[in-house]
Amino acid sequence: MKIEDSVALVTGGNRGIGEAFVRALLAAGARKVWVGARDPDDAVHLAAEAPARAVPIQLDVTRPDQVTAAAAACGDVSILINNAGAFLNQRLIGAETLDDARTEMEVNYFGPVGLARAFAPILARNGGGAIVNVLSSGGLVAVPAMGGYSPSKFAGRAATTCIRAELAAQNTQVTALIVGSVDTRMAAHVAGRKEKPADIAAAGLNAIRRGIDELDTDIMAIEVRASLARDPKALELGMAKMLAAATISTGR
Repeated sequence: MKIEDSVALVTGGNRGIGEAFVRALLAAGARKVWVGARDPDDAVHLAAEAPARAVPIQLDVTRPDQVTAAAAACGDVSILINNAGAFLNQRLIGAETLDDARTEMEVNYFGPVGLARAFAPILARNGGGAIVNVLSSGGLVAVPAMGGYSPSKFAGRAATTCIRAELAAQNTQVTALIVGSVDTRMAAHVAGRKEKPADIAAAGLNAIRRGIDELDTDIMAIEVRASLARDPKALELGMAKMLAAATISTGR
């Protein structure tokens, strides 16, 4: 899959990893990038940086009507970056209600699945293309301190595998990006080393070019996978200790 002259849609493209993806795609020669945002005004800075190439579009991934409208407007898309995510920092048992867990599942699981369903026919018409789902090391190992977020990323990882199988016949490449701790608003409560969003986007573009099914984008993701293979019970106990920690830290 080539980035040059492609047309991409990035959900949650107005900040963080999504914003980094928009800039990386444009720098790599994408003809146009649709910048999905709940409020398109939040993406005007990107449109100003690349007039006519970075195009804001209203897209709340939990709104089926907006997903349908985006698919109708963006019939030229060949790369779909499912980046929009939600982390509401509540526990599964300790939270007063399951409302936040449901929101995390709507955004992190049903959102990407809905976008994939809407854009699969478009990608097929445009030669197959690629879908990239931005996931988390919290989708490799259960993180109790992440409440509904970690389970939603497990679900997203499983969905990525299912979607890959369903779309193989139309030559659509489907990639899962396993991301550790990144310096974004979502990880503002985390201390220690955090990766730059631009580095995650660069890894994502590399995965697209090389046709990689699943890629650990950074040191934390690699270390989590290695620890899971080496001693899964020790890793589980370590994750449980985070429940009592005064500060969540990457440990680096």
